[in-house]
Amino acid sequence: MSSPLTLLVGLGNPGSEYDRTRHNAGVWWIDALSNRGGIHFKVDSRHHASHGLFSIGTLNCRLAIPLTYMNESGQAVQALQQYYKISPQQILIIHDDIDLPTGHIRFKQGGGTGGHNGLKSIEKHLNTRSFNRLRIGVGHPGDRDAVKRYVLKPPNLSDQNAIDECIQYSLNYIEPLLSGQFEYVMQQLHKKAPL
Repeated sequence: MSSPLTLLVGLGNPGSEYDRTRHNAGVWWIDALSNRGGIHFKVDSRHHASHGLFSIGTLNCRLAIPLTYMNESGQAVQALQQYYKISPQQILIIHDDIDLPTGHIRFKQGGGTGGHNGLKSIEKHLNTRSFNRLRIGVGHPGDRDAVKRYVLKPPNLSDQNAIDECIQYSLNYIEPLLSGQFEYVMQQLHKKAPL
């Protein structure tokens, strides 16, 4: 079993104009979990994030949403990691992924950035790739030149429902995820068929 997770960070862009865009899928995941636990978030400009404590059973972790734009997400992750003395292996970054079909969700330990600007920033600030990721599939526009515009637009209703459904499904495994039972979580998430 791996180290328990103590910091969960949902990536996105701040501001109401970005709330429902695909790039904010990581924020949607944190919001869904915090709604289940009734978490109160505090805005903490010193750590460049809004964050709060989440508990389930005997497990405790910090949920965070960076206050920076996506390409500066590493500022918040590094500030929280250093202040709370968290190892990179105890961090889970939740983010949108254009390389996964809409409605798929995957857990991954370490690895590259796949061109994701939020992951690039985190890797740069932590000086490591050895943090965990929860990848939320938002699909691909089919044209590399259209990616930036695509992720900054809201999904259609069908895609939104598929993303919401996969988020809710993944939350059924929050206890084994937090406790470090990553192999089990991967098995459960990877066999899930989207809507």
